Amino acid sequence: MLSVFRNMFRIHDLRNKILFTLFIFGLYRLGAAVPVPGTDLDQVEAFADTSGDAGIVGLINLFSGGALESLSVFALGIMPYITASIIMQLLAVVIPRLQALQDEGEHGRKVITQWTRGLTIGLAVLQSTGFVFLFQNQNFLGGAEPLIVNPSLREVVIIVITWTAGTALIMWLGELISQRGIGNGMSLIIFVSIVSQMPSQVAILWANSATWQFISVVTVMVVLTIGIIFVDQGQRRIPVQFSRRVRGRRVLGGQSTYIPMKVNMAGVIPVIFATSIMYFPALLGSAIPWDGFRNFVETHLLPTSASHGGFAPTWWYIVILGVLVVFFTYFYTAIQFDPEKQAEMIQRQGGFIPGIRPGRATVRHLEHVLSRITLPGSLYLAFVAIAPSIMGTMWDIPVGLSGISILIVAGVALETMKQIESQLLMRNYEGFLS
Repeated sequence: MLSVFRNMFRIHDLRNKILFTLFIFGLYRLGAAVPVPGTDLDQVEAFADTSGDAGIVGLINLFSGGALESLSVFALGIMPYITASIIMQLLAVVIPRLQALQDEGEHGRKVITQWTRGLTIGLAVLQSTGFVFLFQNQNFLGGAEPLIVNPSLREVVIIVITWTAGTALIMWLGELISQRGIGNGMSLIIFVSIVSQMPSQVAILWANSATWQFISVVTVMVVLTIGIIFVDQGQRRIPVQFSRRVRGRRVLGGQSTYIPMKVNMAGVIPVIFATSIMYFPALLGSAIPWDGFRNFVETHLLPTSASHGGFAPTWWYIVILGVLVVFFTYFYTAIQFDPEKQAEMIQRQGGFIPGIRPGRATVRHLEHVLSRITLPGSLYLAFVAIAPSIMGTMWDIPVGLSGISILIVAGVALETMKQIESQLLMRNYEGFLS
């Protein structure tokens, strides 16, 4: 393994990419430590000491590397861009213009990227405005004093502009990593944010739980990590045979291949999207002057204070999150893999699935296989997302290490290792997975 790391830095291009990626990480962590103007730093520090990565704020704080609970410039993290990207993918299914742009190639992707950036800025403005009001809600803060001093219109506008600019800067840093670094920039920014929070969350869990509870949570995390790697690599291979065709003196086709259908075809997107939806009621409850709706949100959806410190999600939050994860797994898988298009492409290329007639029979076969592998995939995602929260709620302890954090860290690490592996193998070096 040590020789692999030495080989990584022997290759000039790969070494420059890795060092550039680490440099961007340093800039990102520096911005996550700079607070926005107009905040009460003492109250922010007290809130950061008692808050946990659960419930409504959990996902944003997790993806921003703890920047939200400290109200820094990068408080919103990369979440507005993720939400915008998911919305654009969903709209492409119902808007023919977006679908046509996706089929145009590089030019169409550039146009969609520009639209995604604009939507990201709009979502950042909405989310930053909502969080300004949310951090003035004493019920959400557990009865503590508001975190923003003198929330006048001028102060609110400055904070909203600062957070929106921070999101735009993070988006640009992620694109720089994708272009000049190693791996996917957005995924790696989320990765470094989560990893930066792990030591503090382990310390909080150790300080506020019994020894057997701590060992149980850590054991579950290790088992989840092993399961995530196992399921992420699992796939159902659909064999495809291509018939022979004679063109002049050349014989084409006659080869066999397969369609790889992953068990977790949707990846982490359903968990991110489901958790994103869960904090919208809290944002609305802080802005809408309707006591009934606000009381319902605060009772059933907002995290409750744990007796050992921090916050624990409610049972309503856990159940609704699990149902949403299953729903969006089916929904996003249907968007990613279209059996009719796949069957049409196979037939057009002169291929067929052995034992299955081309046309409608192939479509029905692919739909049947897709539905069978999507069910365990969706249940697996839901279990990973809610398992740590269930333990935290049952034992009334702050479990900041959420399942989604383990899911993202393992997935991004595997994907980045594969890219480094391909760079090493191109130059006849032994890689990680060899």
